[in-house]
Amino acid sequence: MEEKQEELGLTVKKSEDFNEWYNQVVLKADMIDYSLVSGCIVFKPNSYAIWEKVQMIFNDKIKRSGHKNCYFPMFIPESLLKKEAEHVEGFSPEVAWVTKAGNSDLNEKLAIRPTSETIMYESYAKWIRSWRDLPVLLNQWNSVVRWEFKHAKPFLRTREFLWQEGHTAHSTKEEAEKEVMQQLFEYADLIENFMAIPVIAGRKTDNEKFAGAEYTTAVEALMPDGKALQMGTSHMLGQNFAKVFGIKFLDRDEKEKFAWQTSWGLSTRTIGAVVMAHGDDKGLVLPPRIAPTQIVIVPIVFKDAKDIIISKAKEIAKKLKAKGYSVELDDRDTYTPGWKFNEWELKGVPLRIEIGPKDVASEQLVLVRRDSNEKITIKIKDLEKKAEQILDDIQNSLFSKAKEYLTKNTAEVHNFNDFLGSIKNRKLAKALFCGQSECETAIKEKAEGATCRVIPFEQKPAKGHCVHCGKEAKSWAVFGKGY
Repeated sequence: MEEKQEELGLTVKKSEDFNEWYNQVVLKADMIDYSLVSGCIVFKPNSYAIWEKVQMIFNDKIKRSGHKNCYFPMFIPESLLKKEAEHVEGFSPEVAWVTKAGNSDLNEKLAIRPTSETIMYESYAKWIRSWRDLPVLLNQWNSVVRWEFKHAKPFLRTREFLWQEGHTAHSTKEEAEKEVMQQLFEYADLIENFMAIPVIAGRKTDNEKFAGAEYTTAVEALMPDGKALQMGTSHMLGQNFAKVFGIKFLDRDEKEKFAWQTSWGLSTRTIGAVVMAHGDDKGLVLPPRIAPTQIVIVPIVFKDAKDIIISKAKEIAKKLKAKGYSVELDDRDTYTPGWKFNEWELKGVPLRIEIGPKDVASEQLVLVRRDSNEKITIKIKDLEKKAEQILDDIQNSLFSKAKEYLTKNTAEVHNFNDFLGSIKNRKLAKALFCGQSECETAIKEKAEGATCRVIPFEQKPAKGHCVHCGKEAKSWAVFGKGY
């Protein structure tokens, strides 16, 4: 039993070897398995259940605003993918192609979906005829394939990943721009209030925008290794795709016009962000609002009191489930309580309840918080109220801790030496920026590959000169090294 327990735990500290720590957590917490397909992972139930929670939360959000889910084919004819020149140029290095069916060559190569604009907009052109057909508010949950050649990292960079992609069409630019911002801030709410990860919302530069978009907005987070992570994007496509695909409608004034479009997406890389942002040297730490199991009950059983303890544990589990909590009762008799404690800590369950013979006799329980390892003894009659309070406090504490980290590691800099120092010290650098593409490229070359993550929506007056080229600044921008 002892030997098994050693295998279960992590062998590196998060602060000493972040990359190895991360790889061990996702494997040992039973989140993934590696596949024989290079660059692809198996989502095991422990990670897929988190994604199901994300789907449930986000579906609720978008359905309340009138969006509907659909599904389009994963195969995209080459002629379709190539219709929008900037779009295909942005994706062509990563596209995987199907060229044969059995032993026969296909008449036309089929791309395996890197994103769905082209396959969806071919249909939109058929469906939209009048202003009465607008807006079209569709979303799909699917997988996409982007044949990355960089080193794979589970959840963060894999050749196939899961996401949702929303695609809308509107009669006016104003309506489309409102949609872009609405969805971006739905992402911000999902990430901050459910995943407990603070984000910076803003606009991408032209260098970093989505291929084929008029502009791109994004929410960016900072991971504990000092790298920025793009958590979700919302794109204003304008009329670019509408003109290419012929998405036209007869407006109220009897004039034919092109539709205004948006697209927006959030992927399973957010699972990786949760692992990195909150995990510790014992393994995963899951925020209660996205934890598949919020509470685990571990009975501490002695032979002469086994039936009484298990019966009481089942009664407690039933009460908590009736209140809407996701609860696991671990009554396996092949493992010691200590082994179980370690396993559930590794898997990140927010709250553990321990109950033994003395607890039953005293009508009390021991609650253990996963985030702080604090032990709290309470009366059984107070459990429902206490569980709610503690889970809320864990959620808020995780966010506060992550927010403090982001604040401490975002440095406002006023000269390029300090800028380079911040990047070297694994911080985000907030600086005055001219907005010129050439200047941004030069910064990337000189600053260890740091890019402009976003031009934040929250801006103070940009009085002064660009941190790099010295030209008049247009805005404050946030730079950092990213995944």
